[in-house]
Amino acid sequence: MVLCVQGPCPSPAPERIGQPPRRAQPEPVMQPLPAGPFPEAAAEEAPAQPESEPKVRDPGEDLLCIAKTFSYLQESGWYWGSITASEARQHLQKMPEGTFLVRDSTHPSYLFTLSVKTTRGPTNVRIEYADSSFRLDSNCLSRPRILAFPDVVSLVQHYVASCAADGPDPAPAPAPPAPKEEAGDAAPPGPAATAVHLKLVQPFVPRSRTPSLQHLCRLAIHRLAADVDRLPLPRRMADYLRQYPFRL
Repeated sequence: MVLCVQGPCPSPAPERIGQPPRRAQPEPVMQPLPAGPFPEAAAEEAPAQPESEPKVRDPGEDLLCIAKTFSYLQESGWYWGSITASEARQHLQKMPEGTFLVRDSTHPSYLFTLSVKTTRGPTNVRIEYADSSFRLDSNCLSRPRILAFPDVVSLVQHYVASCAADGPDPAPAPAPPAPKEEAGDAAPPGPAATAVHLKLVQPFVPRSRTPSLQHLCRLAIHRLAADVDRLPLPRRMADYLRQYPFRL
């Protein structure tokens, strides 16, 4: 996966509509007739299109989705909460490439940020939330191609699996859509460095949050079993597996 650092899309300059000065007796101006049928005939042939009503979202749906994501992240062990970008950089600076963590975003319009160690050092990518889905923040042109996921752990797990499928040293092209790097959290690129290889390999779990033996067994079961619901397990154990249905 390649991370292209690009700026936000430029917004068009607002138009200024001026009012022409009034004339005492305006002179009629001849205008050419439009090609095709007369406006009256075209209006009769084309049926009136009903205006589409804006989609009304249920706030409770967003609340359940975000609460579920927080629950998964707390179980994961590699969610660091409200640490700053500088603290994330210090933790990842000496780690091998591909080590990552998820933290709270310092930007008011985002909930989470993915911090990962790359060949250029620690890099931060915001995680966007919209319509009960999470995706990597990207520039306007790449946004329609960015995959959306129901929670952050599913998002991270997908890209970890994609990097593992590419092999130890995947080619930089073809690359998935370019996520947008969080401003001010990485070294500025040089003249020839317009993209940075973003590889997710291993989550960074602090020593103070060492996973329990039960959680490690749960991860092992999810990695080996395609469908845990078909396993002959007691209900209590099956419920524990469903509380965190991930391999990461």
